[in-house]
Amino acid sequence: MKRIAILLTIIIFALTGCEVQGNGSYSETKFLFNTVAQITIYKGDKSSLQQAFNLCEQYENLLSKTIETSDVSKINNSGGTPIAVSDQTAELIEKAIKFGKLSNGCFDITIYPASSLWNFTDKADIIPEKDALDDAVKLIDYKNISVDGNKVSAINGAKIDLGGIAKGFIADKVVELLKNKGVTSAIVNFGGNVATIGKNTDGNAFNIGIRTPFSEDSEAVSAVVKAENVSVVTSGTYERFFEKDGVIYHHILDPHTGWPVNNELDSVTIISSSSTTADALSTSCFVMGSEAGMKLIESLDDTQAVFLLKSGKMLLSSGLQLDSSGETPIIILKG
Repeated sequence: MKRIAILLTIIIFALTGCEVQGNGSYSETKFLFNTVAQITIYKGDKSSLQQAFNLCEQYENLLSKTIETSDVSKINNSGGTPIAVSDQTAELIEKAIKFGKLSNGCFDITIYPASSLWNFTDKADIIPEKDALDDAVKLIDYKNISVDGNKVSAINGAKIDLGGIAKGFIADKVVELLKNKGVTSAIVNFGGNVATIGKNTDGNAFNIGIRTPFSEDSEAVSAVVKAENVSVVTSGTYERFFEKDGVIYHHILDPHTGWPVNNELDSVTIISSSSTTADALSTSCFVMGSEAGMKLIESLDDTQAVFLLKSGKMLLSSGLQLDSSGETPIIILKG
């Protein structure tokens, strides 16, 4: 469990009952999806907690690129032959392709040939050879993935990595399960992908903190999002990275180059009722940069964004308002 030391992009604070404390709430933490996964139920049946984690494990076994028997591994080892997959895998891949189109390829699940050359989890500090990355980039193109019913085809050497969207998709499925089980107040936190159900136990919106990039204080936040029945998902340079010769190499790769994105952004936070959408767009907008990324956000319904720039400046989409009267800025959804 030494990987628990991985920095979480979004932290939850100022909440009561984050552990089982006899106040009617139930919480459990496991290591899943290569991150710390925590589900806390504030109002609902305790049995829903185990059912939710069972669902998480089912999805990890379907969507992981490292589990040999997963649908993703079968696709990646298919050599271009159509592969029959689960309904859920087909659904997610279709969604991912749509985000590839929406972002003009800035979000691309065929990033695997490049992402497999990097290791940001173990801090190995190994930089891939430029020629190897150049060759990998030639295989990156979401248009080489197609879905026909339950069959997925990956042609022209394409291989998929669903790391930029899977946690959001699973969070949506967990929220759906919990609601169907009568849960009316809960938080699903998958290492920076936070989905909320209802309100906190005090009747107010949940407080979701957006971490201050590269702060030595792991609990330092740049702002707090008031969240109720929405997901808050952040992609940041400080989530998984290593530093070598004074240069920071982070896990958000540009599909066009295979190298970590190098622009004015430190993090992108997306707020949406869909965790799948928030997950995919946090990566998309980071790769696109602040100007193009914010333009995309403003063209979408039910989607807001907070961009933290390396300069320290914070950019908000038009559907958000900032209250800076207190010690910590508060971000509230308008209306």
